[in-house]
Amino acid sequence: MVDMTDRSERSEPGGAGGDRGLPGAGLVKGLAVTLKTMTRRSTTQQYPDVAPELPPRSRGVIALLEENCTVCMLCARECPDWCIYIDSHKEEVAVPGAARPRQRNVLDKFDIDFSLCMYCGICVEVCPFDALYWSPEFEYSEYDIKDLLHDKDHLGQWMATVPPPPAHDPNGEPAKEETAAARKAA
Repeated sequence: MVDMTDRSERSEPGGAGGDRGLPGAGLVKGLAVTLKTMTRRSTTQQYPDVAPELPPRSRGVIALLEENCTVCMLCARECPDWCIYIDSHKEEVAVPGAARPRQRNVLDKFDIDFSLCMYCGICVEVCPFDALYWSPEFEYSEYDIKDLLHDKDHLGQWMATVPPPPAHDPNGEPAKEETAAARKAA
């Protein structure tokens, strides 16, 4: 049985065997770290005064190009947060020379609730008609959470801030359409 009064076998925080070292050594080490840090230049950016440099194609807010939306509902169905609300109606369009008029969906309501959105980008990825884009704008905070529900007009205003797509790699493979067109021509 070990005698608990014998302190020589137990380790102490200051060192092994009960040797605690100099009193105040931890304080001196802490002050040394503080003094080293004080001599360095500050890397803090003053945000409202200096705009941050965002990486290219950064995710900010989702923008809607209403003309491209066909109301296929893929974005709303694939959204894991169910924060996209779409409403539409069918409209008959007379086509000259057709036996009967065609029907097409007309977008009535397209809302995104950014208080629920987790910015995963699934809606942008699954849109087959390129109606949704990422805008780098991130300054759209509101005082009331209800104001984070953006309608199609508000989402359309963000399209002006969407950057153009990156240039294709000149050393990359050509598009399938270009390859097929070259084969047909040859």
